[in-house]
Amino acid sequence: MDPTTILLALLALLAGAALGAGAALAVVHRPRLEAAARDHDAVASELAQRERLHAQREAELERELAVASERLAARDEAEARLGDRFSALSASALERNARSFLELAAQRLSEAQSKATHELEGKKSLIDQQLVQMTGELGKVRELVNDLERDRQAKFGALASQLQQSQDGVRALHEVTQGLRQALASTKARGQWGERMAEDVLQLAGFIENVNYRKQRAVDGGGIPDFTFMLPQEQALYMDVKFPLDNYLRFLDSESDLDRKRFRDDFLRDVRGRVRELAARDYAGGRSDALDCVLLFIPNEALYGFIQEHDSSILEEALRHKVVCCSPLTLFAVLAVIRQAADNFRLERTSNEILELLATFDKQWKEFVAKMDKLDRSLATARKDFDELAGTRRRQLERPLEKIASLRRERPLSLADSGDDSGALALEA
Repeated sequence: MDPTTILLALLALLAGAALGAGAALAVVHRPRLEAAARDHDAVASELAQRERLHAQREAELERELAVASERLAARDEAEARLGDRFSALSASALERNARSFLELAAQRLSEAQSKATHELEGKKSLIDQQLVQMTGELGKVRELVNDLERDRQAKFGALASQLQQSQDGVRALHEVTQGLRQALASTKARGQWGERMAEDVLQLAGFIENVNYRKQRAVDGGGIPDFTFMLPQEQALYMDVKFPLDNYLRFLDSESDLDRKRFRDDFLRDVRGRVRELAARDYAGGRSDALDCVLLFIPNEALYGFIQEHDSSILEEALRHKVVCCSPLTLFAVLAVIRQAADNFRLERTSNEILELLATFDKQWKEFVAKMDKLDRSLATARKDFDELAGTRRRQLERPLEKIASLRRERPLSLADSGDDSGALALEA
């Protein structure tokens, strides 16, 4: 066979194969092209329908706006008419009320005047009656005064006898007082009396023995104070109740001015000596935690006032020696200060404990907040990772699966088309 003929046959064969492949592709893509055309027509039809609906809704909206404008205008006009009518009605009602009020006021005034006139006449007659009654009562009072005068004379004798009895009682009281004075002449008796007076003041102030104070307890530096007050922070305050009274009692018994002056000076000298003696004992020096002052109890307000009146420098000298002189009243005030100081100390200690607890709570709260913030960040990170897995990663995995499913749907059709094309080529050959 001629080579040219063979070449021509091969060219014809290749042209037939190309034509067959083109026909096969047209057959395969024809349904898709038709479906796309149908979708295009449906979309165009829906778009035209939506444009018609949009035009209808715009027309309806314009009509509704016109109706609303007309209604607003009608409402404004009605409100104006109602306002004018209300103003007219208010003015008319106010005028009627004012007229009615004036008429009622005039009527009430006339009634009040007539009533006052009637009451005045009644009171006049009543006053006349009371004057008659008072005249009778004055007569009775005169008789009563006479009876009282007679009774006074009778009771005056009884009063004289009662005064005599009172004098007898005063005399007996003087004897008892004299006996008490003799009893107080003893130093031991005066000490016991001072202790009893001090204990009465302590009980009145609410102090309890062996809780707020102790009696007759020796101190480390020597000496035995009568009372030891226990203060906050293991501190102590001492008080002595022994007080010189001999010359004061002699001063009270003295009759001449010279003796009174001499015993007065002796008493003041004894008080000054007692202050110096108490300062020399130095109770506070025995303990490092004791207050550097001592209380000297004066068992009577009259004694305290006597010292303050005749030689106030004794109290000032006592303060310089850190000795505080206390009468029963001033001791009560000092004890109130001591009690308040103890209460304030307990309150301060409780407040410090509360502040420490608050500091501990604040520290634990900060640690709790830090842990919560850390947990929140961890949860946020986990949520972000979960959202990424549920979103981006899931879509990335679904895309190859969709392509595989698409290929599986298309593969049987492709194989059938390939078989038909090969048969057609074989026939053409």
